[in-house]
Amino acid sequence: MLAKAHTGTIVGLDGVPIEVEVDVAGRGFPTFTIVGLPSKGIDEAKERVRTAIANTSLEMPDSRITVNLAPADLPKDGSHFDLPIAVGILAAAGYIDKKDLGTSLFMGELSLEGKMRKVTGILSLAIMAKERGFKKLYMPEANALEALCISDLEIYPVSFLSDLILHLNGQKIIPKALYNKDESWKKPTYAFDYRNIQGQYQAKRAMELAALGGHNVFLSGPPGAGKTMLSRAFPSVLSHLSEKESIEISRIYSVCGLLSDGALIHVRPFRAPHHTISRMGLIGGGTTPAPGEITLSHRGVLFLDEFPEFPRAVLEALRQPMEDGIVTVSRAAGSTTFPSRFQLLAAANPCPCGHAGDMKKRCRCLTGAIAKYRKRLSGPLMDRVDLFIHVPSVEREKLESNQSSESSESVKTRIDRAQQKQRDRLKNSPFRSNAHMDTTAIRQFCPLTSSAKKIVGDSMETMNLSARAYFKIIKVARTIADLESDEEIKDAYISEALQYRKTWE
Repeated sequence: MLAKAHTGTIVGLDGVPIEVEVDVAGRGFPTFTIVGLPSKGIDEAKERVRTAIANTSLEMPDSRITVNLAPADLPKDGSHFDLPIAVGILAAAGYIDKKDLGTSLFMGELSLEGKMRKVTGILSLAIMAKERGFKKLYMPEANALEALCISDLEIYPVSFLSDLILHLNGQKIIPKALYNKDESWKKPTYAFDYRNIQGQYQAKRAMELAALGGHNVFLSGPPGAGKTMLSRAFPSVLSHLSEKESIEISRIYSVCGLLSDGALIHVRPFRAPHHTISRMGLIGGGTTPAPGEITLSHRGVLFLDEFPEFPRAVLEALRQPMEDGIVTVSRAAGSTTFPSRFQLLAAANPCPCGHAGDMKKRCRCLTGAIAKYRKRLSGPLMDRVDLFIHVPSVEREKLESNQSSESSESVKTRIDRAQQKQRDRLKNSPFRSNAHMDTTAIRQFCPLTSSAKKIVGDSMETMNLSARAYFKIIKVARTIADLESDEEIKDAYISEALQYRKTWE
């Protein structure tokens, strides 16, 4: 007898519908075969499904069982195929009613006792289910929370295979999960706050501009000056995620299995990989391409501490994603495109010993060693940075002062007010922030006074700036003008923006 159940598989970040066809033959030797390019994990589902059905007090059909995963030319992977395979076998054997199988999507891993276990990629599969017209989703109870944010779907959290059998036969109804926004949408909490950072007023000003305009930042200074703490407090002044952005980020984390409690991501990502990371770990890749750190930083922050210590090839791979906001990973099996619209925060010491230019401690490095150290960062990579900030050592008086600095909440209130002006200006364009504007948008939204235009033009020659750096100065000046509630970009704004182009070279 033939039966069909529906599920999906993940390709990149997208869900693809899979039809699970099960044939239980009336005669033949008892075998269990899965075809349709299953992975090793799916092939092992045979033993999990067989044992789970037996421990649910039902008999596994004692005949030839053939399972086809269609389309047959698409490689499949994931332990969530356990449940649709089990449902297909039970339907073909006459244990469950088939009437709702055509409009339902099944996903979940089975334990040997028939208990449902959490799986990855549920959010992508739920989005696919809505687009394909499926009405009901049956999944492990631990995954229900992440799927509830997708409207017009009936989510049924399943604890045991036996419960699902009774539900499909109308003997015991599994109650639908209800969307509780308070449970899915938690209030953001931050471990670091700018009120705990003494001094560094110029650096804080630059970080405020970066948060407002979405600019990339390079911080240099001696060890212990506060570069890392400034960077780790940076998410506390960023705008809150919209629901659309939250789903977009949560989808990535769901595929990677990083949604620990099943709730959506409610804080902008902050990723800080160690400098020994490989290019594949940063950009993404593998036999089956998986997202890297730049994709996990999407709509958030990628913090690279000890920037010159990263391998040259790893850093150079950042150049194209920083410009385009996407990264395409190509392998023999095909190409996959991942989103990578992140803000780069990079921190570095000015020399190997860390004290070049420090007024308090003498540098012990030879001139050649400093030049070699700084050449680890290429010109084209550094040209993609908007703000270069020097973070000096903090004076003793400021460290001992009992006066608290401005809190992140206060800074964020000021940023939110200015960011609304930015959003209103860019609402009919494809750009979300000043940093992402192209040259056409810059000419449209960045009016300069005649004297400001002369200043930035003269600086391009005296500072030997590239065309990219020229436009980055204007975009930073646009952000400064927004913070000052000014529509026109004046001389003072251009002058301040030029100060942030003083690199460490």
